[in-house]
Amino acid sequence: MRLFQSHPIGIDQGEEVLFSDFADGGEMWTGKGPRERRCRIGFSSAFRTPPVVQIGVALWDVDTSSALRAEVRAEEITCDGFDAVFRTWSDTLVARIRVSWLAIGEVAHPDDWVIM
Repeated sequence: MRLFQSHPIGIDQGEEVLFSDFADGGEMWTGKGPRERRCRIGFSSAFRTPPVVQIGVALWDVDTSSALRAEVRAEEITCDGFDAVFRTWSDTLVARIRVSWLAIGEVAHPDDWVIM
């Protein structure tokens, strides 16, 4: 469990297309074996400390001739943003992926002191 101090809590959210490999024959659609796609997503405003980020698939367009193998994660979370990461492996073919995300964390307050 993550406990927040007495600072205000901010919530940011959004959606991002990580890739669309069908049209141009990209590796997610034509490749085999381990593959990864990473996209840096910035928050609309910085958090005071790195927030908790929840990420999920909002749209997937996949080939159904083999098993669907996929992992979606939020990595490298900072006060300013995070990396949305999609991974697949074996013979899974993915045409496109869009993710949705939600970040919750402490935000700065006008009364915060800055000690130098």
